Amino acid sequence: MSAAGPVPSQAHEASEPPPSHVTSDQDHQDHQAQAQAAPAIAEPSKPSTAAEPTVESGRDHPNPDSATPAKDDNSSSPKSNKQSDSSSSEPKPAGGYDATPIPRMPPGYTLKFTIHRAENLPMADINSLSSDPYVISQIYTHNPTRHKEDPAMRMRTFTIRRNTDPEWNAEWIVANVPASGFKLKCRIYDEDPADHDDRLGNAEIEVHHLDEAWKGITNQDLKIKKRTGSKRAYLVQALATGVRKRKHMDGHLFVSIENLGRTESEHGSRLYTVGPMWFTRHYSPLLGRITGRKTPGQNTATEEAEEADDSSKTKAQKYNFQANQFQFAGPVPAELYHRYVEFRPFVKRMFTHSGLRGFFLHKALMHQHDQIYHFDRSTETGYMPNGPNTEAALKFLELVHFDQGGRIFTYILTLDGLMRFTETGKQFGIDMLSKHTMHSEVALYIAFSGEFFVRRLKHKHQPPPEEGGDNPAHPPNDIPEPDGGDEPVKDPAYYELVIDNDSGTYRPNADLLPKLKEFLQRNLPGLKVVTLDCQKDAEVQQKLKDEQRQKQKEDGMVMYRQTSRGSSISSSDESDLEDMIARGREDPSLLKTLKHNASNKGNRKKAHYKSLAKGRDLGVNGESANRRKEGYEGGKVLNGNGPLTEEPEKVEEKMNGVDGAQSTQAGKAPAVAAT
Repeated sequence: MSAAGPVPSQAHEASEPPPSHVTSDQDHQDHQAQAQAAPAIAEPSKPSTAAEPTVESGRDHPNPDSATPAKDDNSSSPKSNKQSDSSSSEPKPAGGYDATPIPRMPPGYTLKFTIHRAENLPMADINSLSSDPYVISQIYTHNPTRHKEDPAMRMRTFTIRRNTDPEWNAEWIVANVPASGFKLKCRIYDEDPADHDDRLGNAEIEVHHLDEAWKGITNQDLKIKKRTGSKRAYLVQALATGVRKRKHMDGHLFVSIENLGRTESEHGSRLYTVGPMWFTRHYSPLLGRITGRKTPGQNTATEEAEEADDSSKTKAQKYNFQANQFQFAGPVPAELYHRYVEFRPFVKRMFTHSGLRGFFLHKALMHQHDQIYHFDRSTETGYMPNGPNTEAALKFLELVHFDQGGRIFTYILTLDGLMRFTETGKQFGIDMLSKHTMHSEVALYIAFSGEFFVRRLKHKHQPPPEEGGDNPAHPPNDIPEPDGGDEPVKDPAYYELVIDNDSGTYRPNADLLPKLKEFLQRNLPGLKVVTLDCQKDAEVQQKLKDEQRQKQKEDGMVMYRQTSRGSSISSSDESDLEDMIARGREDPSLLKTLKHNASNKGNRKKAHYKSLAKGRDLGVNGESANRRKEGYEGGKVLNGNGPLTEEPEKVEEKMNGVDGAQSTQAGKAPAVAAT
C-alpha cells in the first residue's frame, strides 16, 4: 500500500453565501446577464487573449459571447423539476436533476502534476518538534462552468508522519486544462486529528499559455510563503533557527508538471481527474472509540477462544464504524448533474449557510463530515495507478467486505468521480450519518446519490437474477466458496453491485441510472452492476434490502443509535422528517452542544500546555500517555474527552435514555449514542 497517492477534494471556498440555483431558461439568461455585468475576478491573472472567457473557473458564469452553451437534444434528455411542473398539478420543490448544458469550448490539454517533496517545513507539533504534513493543491483556470457553485478541482496528498522534509511523489492527472493557462496553488498543512489542522504556508505556480510545444516543468523549486502559516509553528521555527538547529527559516516545495497532449473530450470547458484511482478507509473516532468495536475477522485469539467455549451465547460481531472514499477515473457522464432539493425552507438556508439557523446547521454537518472523513494514524490509504482494472474492482469489494454481513451503504458521487460511502441506514438507527448532505460535504451540486449493496452470485458467467438469469445470490441463499474455505472468492465476476437512486436530499433522476451503470462498469471491470429505480422498482428494492437486513440479524451485527435528529435530511424517510417538524421535535440543543464542544476543546488545550510546563505529557485530551494506551482500566471507560468514571453499562444507559434500558436483551447488541 503506497503512501503517495493523491486525494482530490471538491470542497469549495466561498467567501459569501452562494445564490440559489435557477433551472428555467429565462432565469438562467437573467443570471448570465448579471454575471456579465459583474467585475472580473483577479485570480488567476488573465493573459491577453481575445477569444477567452473573462471569468475564473468556479466563480461566475461565462460571457455568452465568448462561450456558447452546447445544444443538447432535450427530447431525449431527462427533464428537470421545473420543466416537469407544467404537466403536474402539484408544483415540485426546486432542485434535483439540472439540465443546464456544459458551456462549449475547444478541448484543452491533459497535464500530470507531481508533488515531489518539501524541505525545511516548520515544526507544528511542540511535543515531537516535527510535523505531519500534507498538501492540498487547487487549479484555477478561466474555463466557464455550468454554475458558479460548482466545486473547485482539488487534490490532497496523503500524510507523511513526523517529518519536516517529507517526500510524497503524489501524482494528479487533470484533463481539459485550457490553452489560456492555469494557476496551481498548493497549501501545506500539518495534520492534527485532535484539533484543527495548522497551515504551514502556501506555494503557487502560474502558466499563462499552453500548446503542444510546451514541455512542462521539472522539479520546480517553489518558495513557501509564511504569511498564511501558523504563527505558533513559525515561532518554534524561529527558536530552532536561533539555536542553530535550523540553517534558515524558509521552506520549499518541489513540483513537476508534464504535458500529456490534447484531451480527447466533447466538453472542453469541464476539467476532470483522469487518475490515478485511489481509496481511503477512515475509522471514525466518533463511533469507533466510543464502542470499541472491531471489523469482522479482527477479534483476538483470546476473544475467539471465549466465544468458542460459550456456544450458548448469541454470536455478536465486533464492528468498527468505517467511512470510505474511492476515486474513479473520469470523466463522469455530463448528464449526471443534480442539485439539492428545497423540500423545506430551512434546507436552502442550510446549504447556503445563510441566516442564524442555516449557519449552525451548515457548521454542524461540516463538523460531522470532518469527524467521519478525517485523516489520522489509523486511516488506510492506497492507489491503483493502472486502473481501471480487476485490481480496482477487488479493492472496492474489499472496502465493502464483499458480500459479508448483509451490509447496505449510503453513497454520493461527486462531479469529479469521487464516491463517498458508509454503512448506514435505518437499520443502524443513525440519522445524521445516513444523510447524503453530510457525505457530500454540504455540496450544492453532485453527480448522483442513493444506496447500494453487494451480493455473491453462484455462477460467474450468468447474468444476475434481477436481469433474468438463473443465478442464485447470497443473501438469501447460502453459496459455498469454490475452494471450500471461509474466505470470499477473489473474482469480481462472482459479485453483483445493486445500486439505486434512493436519496431524498438530491432526488437523482431515474432515467439516468443507465449512465451511472455504464460509468461504474467502466471503472470496476468484471463486477456486475444492477440499477434499481426507488419508485418503479420499489417492491423489488424493498425485498432485496429486507434480505440484507435479515442477514445482518443472523450474523449479529451491531446496532447504533443517533439521538439528535434536528439538522439532518433523510435519504429515504423524508416523511419521518416532516412528521418530526410538525410535532416540533427539532433539536433545540444544537447551539448549546456546539458551545459545549468549543469550551471543552479550549479547556483541553489549557491543560495540555500546563502539563508541558510541569514536564508531563497529558496529550491532547488531558490524559497521560499510559492511560491513552490502556483504553479501559479499572472499570473506567475512556472517550475523546477523558475518562468516564461510571461502569460502561450505566454510561451507555445514560447516553441512550430510554433505549439504553432495553438494549441488553439476549441476542441483541446495545444501542450506543453518537454525539
